[in-house]
Amino acid sequence: MKEYNTIIVEKTENVITIWLNRPEVHNAMNALMIEELTDVFSSITDEDVRAVLLRGKGKSFCAGADLNYMKEIATFGIEENKKDSLKLAKLFNSIYKCPFLTIALVHGSVFGGANGLLAACDIVLAEENTTFAFSEVKLGIAPATIAPFVIKRIGEFGAKELMITGKRFKGPEALKWKLVNDSIPEKELEQKLKQLIEEIKRNGPKAVRATKKLIHSIVDDEIYKLLEYTGDLIAELRASEEGQEGMAAFLEKRKSKWQTD
Repeated sequence: MKEYNTIIVEKTENVITIWLNRPEVHNAMNALMIEELTDVFSSITDEDVRAVLLRGKGKSFCAGADLNYMKEIATFGIEENKKDSLKLAKLFNSIYKCPFLTIALVHGSVFGGANGLLAACDIVLAEENTTFAFSEVKLGIAPATIAPFVIKRIGEFGAKELMITGKRFKGPEALKWKLVNDSIPEKELEQKLKQLIEEIKRNGPKAVRATKKLIHSIVDDEIYKLLEYTGDLIAELRASEEGQEGMAAFLEKRKSKWQTD
């Protein structure tokens, strides 16, 4: 398999595992990881692949955006922000459009844009103590690029509660909102994954791909049309006075001006 700098790609028994491999920063995403993930999900073509797993090395699946990456984008103007946001939106779309069954296995922290990674996958298994948060509103911005994929998964009113409050929640609540397909004790997670893959392998591989394509053709609301809109929105919010203050407060580890507690 091709070698990358921020991810590891393995193939075992017709199952491809993509590991987020920045454990020292809880697999926080930077520009290079976004580029490499987009490349790998866009280039899987082997007919014998039965499933594609997305996992994180170390203590967390993904803690959202990398701090140095955030410092960089905080200095961007609107046009630079649009280009950057479109790259992130295209990553989520490359996962969503992957012709093979995609399974995310999450643990530790799943913050901000990390929810876009899992929401774009077909099936999500979560360790029950995983901490989730749509933390963008705390920074004065919106979860724009992940929204089309998250709302497809959890619906309008679940999205309103989770995205507008920005609260932290665990696996059982993620299951309640259908953000994940199952919330499992840590000791049972690998066995659950094994059982799921065994079940998939009993099915015709072409039939699985055809069924995924069938579902997309029926329910897909041309999600790609939203990519430009969501990219424009997050770019405008990042460059706004409130967005600049929110990101600065986060990076400087202080309260933002609008916080009263």
